[in-house]
Amino acid sequence: MKLPFQIDLKDKVAVVTGAGGVLCAGFAKALAKCGAKVAVLDLNKVAADTVANEIIAEGGQALGVEANVLQVESLEKAKAIINEKLGTCDILINGAGGNNPKGTTTKDYLFKEDITDKKEGVVTLFDLDPKGIEFVFNLNFLGTLLPTQVFVKDMIGKKDAVILNTSSMNAFTPLTRIPAYSGAKAAVSNFTQWLAVHLSKVGVRVNAIAPGFFVSNQNRALLMKEDGTYTERAQKILAATPMERFGELEELIGTLLWLVDSNASGFVNGVVIPVDGGFSAYSGV
Repeated sequence: MKLPFQIDLKDKVAVVTGAGGVLCAGFAKALAKCGAKVAVLDLNKVAADTVANEIIAEGGQALGVEANVLQVESLEKAKAIINEKLGTCDILINGAGGNNPKGTTTKDYLFKEDITDKKEGVVTLFDLDPKGIEFVFNLNFLGTLLPTQVFVKDMIGKKDAVILNTSSMNAFTPLTRIPAYSGAKAAVSNFTQWLAVHLSKVGVRVNAIAPGFFVSNQNRALLMKEDGTYTERAQKILAATPMERFGELEELIGTLLWLVDSNASGFVNGVVIPVDGGFSAYSGV
């Protein structure tokens, strides 16, 4: 990975949740290249270790740690390991999140015939599984709240302590079909603003990145067919993105580094930065 610019994170400890995934693994690697000691947290220990080992192989310092962002005991256990082996947390990247088919409809719009002539496999508002909705909200919102509660204890009163949450384009304008994910990410954006105010007297800045559309392991099947061509959903996204392409991982890194570097963004607090190729600015006409 080539960094767009260099910042100095020497002696800083960065904790990245969901870091076994494509985007957050990129965040972890970028922070390590700037000198941070990175705790790579993921529910999948193998995935966490893989990313940590890749960082180490490139000369960085990293530790793979298994952690469930929905369980305080798991997070406390992870924190104890990190404190012992790396030190106390200076930078927290809340990257864990995702969607679930049980919180997703199969069609953009509801029509009368969807009710009067119900077809197998069609999921509308009325078929959404409350448990699926709950899971998506918990994963995205509680999966941001709980790691913050655990790791911010290390950060209070520290110089240049930073929390960076992961929001989404859905937080600005909900996409069709995914009401649970859109609502959950809107909650993350709102929480980012609230938390920035709440922690403002103890020296912790809080901001968020709202990525547009990047191809990752989670959404690859939604965007790409087996032959490598775009799905209908992907084509609609690209039509609504003025730059007419998906983002590249490296295009998130500059915003990440800017927001975690207090020399560059020390007076930036409580903002949600879109990195979306113009998607959030485009009305469609």
